[in-house]
Amino acid sequence: MVDNVIQARAGRFLVIHDFPPPDLEAAWREFLTRVESPDQYDAPDFFLEPYWKGQNPFAVLAFQGSRVIGCATGLHTDGMVTCGLLSRPQICIAKDADAALASDLLVDGLQMEGATAKLITAYGWEWTPLPAFSNRGFSARKLTGDVVLDLRQGADALYKQFHENRKRNIKTAVKNGITVSEAKTPEDLAAYLEVFSAWLGTERKEIQMNPDFPAIAKTHEMQENHRRFLARHQGRVIAATGVRFLRGGMIVYAGNCSYDQFINLRPNDLLIWKTIQWACEQGFSKYSLGGAHPFLVKSGGTIVPICRYRLDRTFLRRHDLKEDLTDTARTIVDKMPAPVQTAVRRVLHKPKRP
Repeated sequence: MVDNVIQARAGRFLVIHDFPPPDLEAAWREFLTRVESPDQYDAPDFFLEPYWKGQNPFAVLAFQGSRVIGCATGLHTDGMVTCGLLSRPQICIAKDADAALASDLLVDGLQMEGATAKLITAYGWEWTPLPAFSNRGFSARKLTGDVVLDLRQGADALYKQFHENRKRNIKTAVKNGITVSEAKTPEDLAAYLEVFSAWLGTERKEIQMNPDFPAIAKTHEMQENHRRFLARHQGRVIAATGVRFLRGGMIVYAGNCSYDQFINLRPNDLLIWKTIQWACEQGFSKYSLGGAHPFLVKSGGTIVPICRYRLDRTFLRRHDLKEDLTDTARTIVDKMPAPVQTAVRRVLHKPKRP
């Protein structure tokens, strides 16, 4: 359903809250052919995801004439409008578009959607110019970003760029008899859910997540955007990795889970390698690993920064104030002698910044 159509300057924007009708879908998908590595969540497919139930998904489309030149998708919950996460941009602009116009229209759309929201936040890749956000009062912050692999190099070339520890662990997994295959059957789904449930209760690390098992089961059927890969040892599924993607665009490492007791067999290293091989075979150009922590960095690639744009309308801008205070405290700690830094972080349970 098309909810709002607004004419503005040389362009216009639409705000929609459901999967678009055929003509709008076609214009939207044509736009994605002019975008740098679009994601599944940049596409109409965003509205097909089962995870957004009760979270008011929306999309803002910017137009110049009849052509879409920009897009932002997001959720509107608890008085907040959010486009993406710190590891998952959900805003893009056509490479042949006027970035100032496109981003200005997107800001207009977000402000309409979030007319009463206390916080509007959007995340974009560093390669996506969004000049209007800063010009329109949004604070901008460059985040660490995600490891991104250039799949056009081919799987063999990418393997050579792996950290030696990753190569060694892949060889260890193969030596241990680990095999990897796609999850396709109901039995595969049941095995995945068993591993995932055990992973949620692991004592190795604290995992904060409210699993939506019906939604997980639904994505098992969505082969056009989702795949899961299962690692087996002696016939038993011991680890799994999920990916999501947009054909003609980017593939994204969506998550991993495993049994603690089998970690030493190194199934997760083999899993990420097998997804890279599969992604190359399928013709994707880029693979975002969805973060930049040590396990992912061992896959080589480039850490591409993600930019956050935030409009804080709370009293005294408390979100911005809290962040400023945290930054000041971290700066002070970073200037302390190393032993003191370690002691302070141990007390505060705060890891050292990358």
